[in-house]
Amino acid sequence: MNHFRTDRLTAERLNESHLADLVALHLDPEVSRYLGGVRLAETTKAYLATNMAHWDRHGFGLWTLQTKDGAFAGRAGLRHILVDDIDEIEILYAFKREFWGRGFASETATALTDIGLSHLKLPSLIGIINVGNAASRRVLERSNYLLERSTNRKGEDVVIYRKRR
Repeated sequence: MNHFRTDRLTAERLNESHLADLVALHLDPEVSRYLGGVRLAETTKAYLATNMAHWDRHGFGLWTLQTKDGAFAGRAGLRHILVDDIDEIEILYAFKREFWGRGFASETATALTDIGLSHLKLPSLIGIINVGNAASRRVLERSNYLLERSTNRKGEDVVIYRKRR
């Protein structure tokens, strides 16, 4: 599933041509504040390589998101992640600031949830959200994810939401 569409976005499988857009996204301190902090270009290049390898290994991963006029809006996807030594599938998304507060995250979360639970037949998906990120918490709650627990990951207080098939 290299592509998908929502009402307002087109998603394309992450590839090397997306590096410049990802670097710009990850260098924005407001965008990155809940994503572990600003990532320099070399870190984003490694991130891209890791996530392209995830696609090769698992048949799904991260997509870049474009508006109908072709503007880069952000990135989102599904990926394997270890949480307390358990292999989970995480839903994730990040948007350029100009797309915040316009429902794009909710639209994307709905599409990713459908892909993960209906198309890929995964048993469940999780979202790992920094406790201070109220907007992302609302996105998952609107998509009927249930708060499972609070924990600390990489020195940050987070909450884990889950939705089951």
